[in-house]
Amino acid sequence: MMLDVDFARAQFPAFAEPSLEGQAFFENAGGSYACAPVIERLTRFYRARKVQPYAPFEASRLAGEEMDEARGRMAALLGVGEDELSFGPSTTQNAYVLARAFAGFMDEGEAIVVTDQDHEANSGPWRRLAEEGFEIREWAVDPETGRLDPDDLAALLDEKVRLVCFPHCSNVVGEVNPVVEISAIAHAAGAFVCVDGVSYAPHGLPDVGRLGPDIYLFSTYKTYGPHQGAMVIRRALAQLLPVQGHHFNADVPEKRFVPAGPDHAQVAACAGIADYWDALAAHHGVTAERAADRAAAVHDLFRAHETALLQPLLDHVAGRDDMRLLGPARAEARAPTVAVALERPGAEAAARLAPHGIMAGGGDFYAHRPLRAMGIDPEHGVLRVSFVHYTTAEEVDRLIAALDAAL
Repeated sequence: MMLDVDFARAQFPAFAEPSLEGQAFFENAGGSYACAPVIERLTRFYRARKVQPYAPFEASRLAGEEMDEARGRMAALLGVGEDELSFGPSTTQNAYVLARAFAGFMDEGEAIVVTDQDHEANSGPWRRLAEEGFEIREWAVDPETGRLDPDDLAALLDEKVRLVCFPHCSNVVGEVNPVVEISAIAHAAGAFVCVDGVSYAPHGLPDVGRLGPDIYLFSTYKTYGPHQGAMVIRRALAQLLPVQGHHFNADVPEKRFVPAGPDHAQVAACAGIADYWDALAAHHGVTAERAADRAAAVHDLFRAHETALLQPLLDHVAGRDDMRLLGPARAEARAPTVAVALERPGAEAAARLAPHGIMAGGGDFYAHRPLRAMGIDPEHGVLRVSFVHYTTAEEVDRLIAALDAAL
């Protein structure tokens, strides 16, 4: 079964927007287009539900029901319990809240493992705990390939390590890390696991329940929804960590790790992501009863389509001696987030593509640590082109032609 790209694109108003006509979008790693069900739900909430939720009057009751619907349906797609999913303003903010929770849970001298492959969101908050007497150990990438070797992690683990943090895939290296294997290694050493899934989830929501991490983070504005951070904390760990919300919300699972009030409208609109996933599943004849199994089928559709489009781009970049490809040269091993180091600054390279109708990004992408580890000055930056399932083969061909014409 192949992804019906025309059907997928029909669910996104951006592809019918006159101001975007003729533009090929290759900065999806910075944020995807929003699908129509999300936009419709967000608009409806602001029109008819913009009141404090969970009161007895009709508009308030419906507002609360829509927020609960979003949490329940998204949790089901992820293969976790509704009480294990929280929404916050961003993944970075969620990681900071989690770091405060672990600071109150750990004993002085205990250790956290972080990587230098991460976006700063799943690195900086944890590293700051060194100022409070906790040990930070770095799982370092190979400076040539940017790869994280699980054998290197094993050498860092002992009875002092309470948490291992790593990305499902890096936002500049792109290689998909083996979450199941790494989680098993960490758990065997008695450590919990926190996975940053921001750069992976747009390419298919994972079944977190089967992957095995204790924490899984991603951003809904990169999975075709509103600007929220989604945070899965498995029940056993959540019950151990100290509450970070108001004391009177200690027994409300979705509020335990949300210090401020959530954005009601954006939480409710996340149900539109589930609408979109279900529409894709139905259109492609996927009839699995379990939501996470339907999501797995959609994930496979996305990955097959993206992998087929990605390999010609990787081959083209690898064939040029003036570009250094970061991460694997085989599409099967990575996400379609492709960063290249050039003689000219990354931002300049992106600007040169814009007149050719290519919307791409250039800079450091909050990935200072992996860039430095691979010998790249973050101020110089890289050119990054990133796509998702709604990208077409024709758009990739246009990108390749633009790379030759502009760079």
